[in-house]
Amino acid sequence: MIIRDAVPGDWPQIWPFFSAIVAAGETYAYPEDLTPESARPLWMETAPAQTVVAVDEDGTVLGSAKFGPNRPGRGAHISTASFMVNPAAQGRGVGRALGAYALTWAREQGYHGMQFNAVVETNEAAVHLWQALGFQIIGTVPDAFRHPHHGLVGLHVMYQPLQ
Repeated sequence: MIIRDAVPGDWPQIWPFFSAIVAAGETYAYPEDLTPESARPLWMETAPAQTVVAVDEDGTVLGSAKFGPNRPGRGAHISTASFMVNPAAQGRGVGRALGAYALTWAREQGYHGMQFNAVVETNEAAVHLWQALGFQIIGTVPDAFRHPHHGLVGLHVMYQPLQ
């Protein structure tokens, strides 16, 4: 697996799993009526943020991540990140590799910490992975996410100091 900067030509491979994950409604609070054109700027970041892809030896996109400052101005010393793994590539360590890459990137950029603003509490695989990578749940907003199977569930705010 290689992790590299995403280029415009990667979007056609990202969009199918991006749209499937958003449509499932279990992990992201993106609008449900996104088109490839309206979703692209939501995922394909520009500087100072960055979007990357994890690809196999054939160039197939296995997953993608985006990261950058969590807030502008006085909050820009804390980074944030979002991750999506193609369901066909789950269980192959793609999410862990992207998470480790994002943390390394944030440290190299001089961020003081990394904060995830909205990790759905029922997304146990993600919560477990982020905790294994050193994140702590610092709070949970109750009933902040409308899950299609569990109803209203909490959103964890997770944090890891980087310095």
